[in-house]
Amino acid sequence: MPTNPIASGITGSSNPATAQDAFALLASEASLQRFVEAWKSGKLPKSAWTHAAHVAMAAYFAFDHAADATFAIMKAGILHHNTSVGTPNTEDNGYHETLTRFWSSEIGEFVRSGRFHSRFEAARAAVSVFGEDRDRYRQFYSFDVVRDRRARREWVAPDRNLLAK
Repeated sequence: MPTNPIASGITGSSNPATAQDAFALLASEASLQRFVEAWKSGKLPKSAWTHAAHVAMAAYFAFDHAADATFAIMKAGILHHNTSVGTPNTEDNGYHETLTRFWSSEIGEFVRSGRFHSRFEAARAAVSVFGEDRDRYRQFYSFDVVRDRRARREWVAPDRNLLAK
């Protein structure tokens, strides 16, 4: 069975992550901590930065940070990661302000409303709920928020009233 290079402690791999790898960072508290340290230090391979990894990191930081702090940590971390792996942060690529704020809020609310005993438990629960739900934002936005340049640069509030449905 293939393993995530960070979860297994191998940081020099350039192999793309598989669907099975996406959750390997949550195999143990130690694998999660190695993943966090690799991400923070700019040593996480680009292929390991999956949607599930975004979710796990947001939950990890939301466990003991307020909403604004979680968002700030995620923003700085994503910008740093992108720079570290050569992903340009432009109007059409890289960091996305609206999606980062959206996901930080969704995951943060989930974590703060739960009774998780550890960051590891919070991250595992968040990934089980949101890890394969990449398109959740579509419930809140009537337009293609991913491709919207303004939404990439600055926060754009959801334009769908979910109570009206």
